[in-house]
Amino acid sequence: MFNVEEELKKLPRKPGVYIMRDDKDVILYVGKAINLHNRVRSYFRENIGRGPAIDQMVSLIARFEYIVTDSELEALVLENNLIKENSPKYNTLLKDDKTYPYIKVTVGEDYPRILFSRTMKKDKSRYFGPYTSAAAVKDTIELLNKLYQLRTCNRVLPRDIGIERPCLNYHIKQCLAPCQGYVSKEEYRQQVAGALEFLNGNYSPILKDLEEKMKKAAEAMEFEDAARYRDLLSSVRQVSQKQKITEGVGEDKDILALYQDETEAVVQVFFVRDGKLIGREHYYMTHVPENNKPAILQDFVKQFYAGTPFIPRELMLQYEIEDAELIEKWLSERKGSRVYLKVPKIGSKEKLVELAAQNAKLVLSQDREKLKREEGRTIGAVKEISDLLQLPLTGTARMEAYDISNINGFENVGSMVVYEKGKPKRSDYRKFKIKSVSGPDDYACMREVLTRRFRHGMEESRELEEQEMDQEYGSFTKFPDLILMDGGRGQVNIALSVLEELGIDIPVCGMVKDDNHRTRGLYYHNIELPIDTHSEGFKLITRIQDEAHRFAIEYHRSLRSKIQVRSVLDDIPGVGPARRKALMRHFKSLEEIRQATVEDLMEIPEMNERTAQEIVAFFASQKRPPVVQS
Repeated sequence: MFNVEEELKKLPRKPGVYIMRDDKDVILYVGKAINLHNRVRSYFRENIGRGPAIDQMVSLIARFEYIVTDSELEALVLENNLIKENSPKYNTLLKDDKTYPYIKVTVGEDYPRILFSRTMKKDKSRYFGPYTSAAAVKDTIELLNKLYQLRTCNRVLPRDIGIERPCLNYHIKQCLAPCQGYVSKEEYRQQVAGALEFLNGNYSPILKDLEEKMKKAAEAMEFEDAARYRDLLSSVRQVSQKQKITEGVGEDKDILALYQDETEAVVQVFFVRDGKLIGREHYYMTHVPENNKPAILQDFVKQFYAGTPFIPRELMLQYEIEDAELIEKWLSERKGSRVYLKVPKIGSKEKLVELAAQNAKLVLSQDREKLKREEGRTIGAVKEISDLLQLPLTGTARMEAYDISNINGFENVGSMVVYEKGKPKRSDYRKFKIKSVSGPDDYACMREVLTRRFRHGMEESRELEEQEMDQEYGSFTKFPDLILMDGGRGQVNIALSVLEELGIDIPVCGMVKDDNHRTRGLYYHNIELPIDTHSEGFKLITRIQDEAHRFAIEYHRSLRSKIQVRSVLDDIPGVGPARRKALMRHFKSLEEIRQATVEDLMEIPEMNERTAQEIVAFFASQKRPPVVQS
């Protein structure tokens, strides 16, 4: 039995992290302390104006534990990790699943490339960003490759020089073909240097160069080249205009401000890189304390910069935060150079922070209406369905729908789609290739799918229990609160009989369609329940039914396509399993293979010229008209 008073006496006067748990051992709160003895004891004193949320949390504490660290800095890092791992109810939490794009220049290679990257690694490459628009990053990379004619292939150079013929980019003047030795390493590096200058914001040299080339091409009446230079010139100007200059030269900094209402807060971040505002982003914070914006901002800084791969030299904050000196030290260690936290009071910097705060307020007010609409489409729709079926709201938190697809019994397949709280959970979707049924028997196919799904789930649960592992590790262990069948009485009865055989109790509901194949109602407890076709609940049912149908058809189509391609390609001399896979990987369809030339086929590394000629000849023979003998 955990005795709070006795355990409080044992607390060390050292830095560390403390963890508050309730009577079910669920983590309520994670905090750090420079002195665990003083900090943890403070929670169990009489109310000293700490707010109703903390009072409520304290009333739920059944026990606490702590981890001693060597320094407060170590405690800060550990606190961040534990909060991120456990998402405690009473911690202010950053709601963020974003990973930001970077432009990566592989300067460590003999012939560097410009790549799109979602991570910033400690390698020999140079990174630019982060950017807030993946589309803008891809457009910029495409433009740079056109401007400087850099390679986009994965060939290892100079090892692979001359092994294969140059690709299409060389022929359309978008690559200097270092793979053929057509450009020296020094000349290629000069082109890369120009691209790096561009990424650093120096657009003048390329603008001047393109203007001169366009004029010379026009004077020489080479209008096609002149038009190409004109288009490149327009693209460069467009990119350069997007870079909004801020005060300061060559600075990397983030500008952070927030706006708070009763239940949540939004933090707005402006990203300034090399003195230019490259973008902005907002982040939601939940479980926020009342009237304590500096604490919310501090929690954001700790959680956000624990996960972001790039840390700027300076953070401009809206408020002074309590652990500013400690966080500066921590960020400096992560970055490998000094990081500063500043709170501007006057001038243009203060106005930038104020602008970020105004944006945060705007986001919260606009998104509140958007969130209400989204909740109506999801949670509100789930509530409508649960009310119609007279199930508790939590009872339809997870819904699974099933469908069967075949053509006259050929390649029977089944699909399982999952919706949680009104939203698709695609990571839990499953496909089934029917093993025991031949011919068009949807009921027998559905029986096999459901039996395999739930039997597998039961077996996984037993294995996980024996290994004392979390049930979340099993892909089938999480059973639905409601099963939706694509059909009426027949499909529902199949599902109920399978569940009864396995000893499982889950409500089963049929999605009944009319003569025009449109959903008209729900079949539940041997009764067809009409549903308002204008309601959000009806729209959700329709979306689930369409999704189950789409997923099944998509799987069936992929199987048919593979069988068709495999059977045709197997008839071609020289095409074995390896080349067949390479062809299917390189070309998206059989029709593309059919139309390919020998040159197209030779782009595949596994291909040789003789086999490429065999493939072209094979499909050419299929196109020949029959010979008519007189």
